[in-house]
Amino acid sequence: MPPVTGKPYAVFRPRRALVVSVFVALVVVVALTVAALRIQHGGITGWTNADTAMMIAFAVVVALCVLRFGLVRAVPTPDGLKVHNLVRSQLVPWADIVSVQFGGGAPWLMLDLADTEQLAVMAVQRADGKFGEDEAMRLAILVQQHSRTGRDD
Repeated sequence: MPPVTGKPYAVFRPRRALVVSVFVALVVVVALTVAALRIQHGGITGWTNADTAMMIAFAVVVALCVLRFGLVRAVPTPDGLKVHNLVRSQLVPWADIVSVQFGGGAPWLMLDLADTEQLAVMAVQRADGKFGEDEAMRLAILVQQHSRTGRDD
């Protein structure tokens, strides 16, 4: 593989995920807020101002969860790859990465690790098309460069 040109340690981030998550979060907040404000208070429904406030608070919580999809990233360093997925962040030393997979219908890049586990890297996504493929290649090159031994085997 050719050496990485440009900024080899640039952060890996999905392109479409942030845009989509911001859009969906806004739609959720607007829709639930409008619904909360339009429900008739009192009467048969028994709807109160507290119910309205709770529904808007729920909309904000859902929006924050949706926004988390747009904040996934992977940060390469000289020591390893810091993977920030939805729930978990993990530092994977370069020596622990056996191979990089970006195919087979998986929505994002997968790392095969030395302990026979696989780790999803949600920052490199198939939905990003050519950009995702280029980022997968950049990560594969980084893995190859950092896994070389003194004998280069």
